[in-house]
Amino acid sequence: MGMVMKAKEAADAVYNDIRKRVEEYASQGHLPCIATILVEGDLASAYYAKMKQKAADKLGVTFQLHAFGKDVTEQEILELIAELNADRDVQGIMLELPLPEHLSAAAIEQSIAPLKDVDGVTPFNKLATVTGERGIYPATPQACIRLLKHYGYSLAGKNVTLVGRGQTVGLPLFHMLQREQATVTVCHSRTPDLAFHLRHAEIVFAAVGRQNLITRDMVHPALVMVDAGINESDDGTIMGDIARDVADDVAAISPVPGGVGSLTTAILFENVLLALDYQLSEKEAEQ
Repeated sequence: MGMVMKAKEAADAVYNDIRKRVEEYASQGHLPCIATILVEGDLASAYYAKMKQKAADKLGVTFQLHAFGKDVTEQEILELIAELNADRDVQGIMLELPLPEHLSAAAIEQSIAPLKDVDGVTPFNKLATVTGERGIYPATPQACIRLLKHYGYSLAGKNVTLVGRGQTVGLPLFHMLQREQATVTVCHSRTPDLAFHLRHAEIVFAAVGRQNLITRDMVHPALVMVDAGINESDDGTIMGDIARDVADDVAAISPVPGGVGSLTTAILFENVLLALDYQLSEKEAEQ
């Protein structure tokens, strides 16, 4: 069986650093705060919001949960975001997805102030993710690369196959991988022979959201795989995009759960502190 790249050790290191930095900020009169917006109706979203609140409590970060019923109007959410944008005591704003069909996630995300966009979803931060310039990058793509590096794998010069080109993970991860000097092949729903690309890769990132998309007949013993997929099976089990028995036939693989997702939450709070840094710098520039 290949090495299982669990995220606990890497996540704990991030959390320990965050705790120290939160204490430093608090001693200077700055208490980091994240506001999460939740529209009721999706159990997974409610669960993730609760997990973020638990993490915030352990880190000493103030957590605000703004929950709306299913019949909330888009205007009501936009008004709340306007208030949070103007509130200097709130450093981070994030929107839990998915939303009911009558709400536009794109319109709501675009209304978040870029320097408070800890999920990296605004046009400003999406562009920064592409160019590598100053901004707040999405946490999950960062976690994919950070987990790999934690286990000593370099991306420079490697043949990397990225399965998935979605706006949330695949597309931003593609640009980040290029800046790591990887040679990247992107596969998607219209790729005719996924197995061909996997067999010629050294490192694979899976970010589609389709259970058992990658099976053991597609891989090889030297392959290193990072699974960023999150899927709920019929019995309620959380699984990734890579079939679990693939672990027997590759060099290393990240588990689901316990892999990318665990580190993503840690990096999200790292983004809150980055947002606070940016906002303090902006405040100093105004004076």
